[in-house]
Amino acid sequence: MRVMERRETRPPGLTSGSTRAQQVARVTANVVGAVGAAYFANITLQTYLRTHRLLGAGFFVEQMIVVAVYLLRRPAREVTRRTRDWVLAFGGTFVPVLLRPDGAHPPLGVNLGIAFQVLGLAICVWSFLVLGRSFGFAAADRGLVRGGPYGVVRHPIYGAYLLIQGGYVLQSVSLRNVIVFLVASGFNVGRALAEDALLAGNPGHDSYRAKVRWRLLPGVW
Repeated sequence: MRVMERRETRPPGLTSGSTRAQQVARVTANVVGAVGAAYFANITLQTYLRTHRLLGAGFFVEQMIVVAVYLLRRPAREVTRRTRDWVLAFGGTFVPVLLRPDGAHPPLGVNLGIAFQVLGLAICVWSFLVLGRSFGFAAADRGLVRGGPYGVVRHPIYGAYLLIQGGYVLQSVSLRNVIVFLVASGFNVGRALAEDALLAGNPGHDSYRAKVRWRLLPGVW
């Protein structure tokens, strides 16, 4: 009777393992991510204290959730080592800080923009809570999450970012903000594609993708 060794194949450019160096790198990355999220949380808190707008308080809560999930997230089965994927993650996260409250502020745009931001924030918080310890920064496999908003689209957080940032542009219409929004959205679209490519190696991803067709926005893409 022949005994065949079962080998796990991995997409090129990926790595996994639990060596000491990798554990140190993982903890360091988690702490750095938590510190970065805490920095943004402080900015949103100061905005709320200055304006007393409930939306600002909501963004503060969202960022504190991000701090928590960075510190508590589980080790990944697979983490991308592609430089491109990390650039996409950094771009999608940090390019939006270039948005400025300048330009035109049409009343309809202000009201519609607030509605978009409230909706986007609600989806974002919901997604973080459902994602829990499976949260990641760059493309990684920490197990498939299928519940909540992940039963509607495969990347609801990036879809929420489109709503939040698009709402900001509607409130402060300027060429600069439009460009920043388009660039940030391009990065997040790239992140969704990178994550789909990495998760293609997960045994349950094909059935999940067949059930949940849309990536960011239902009926659109």
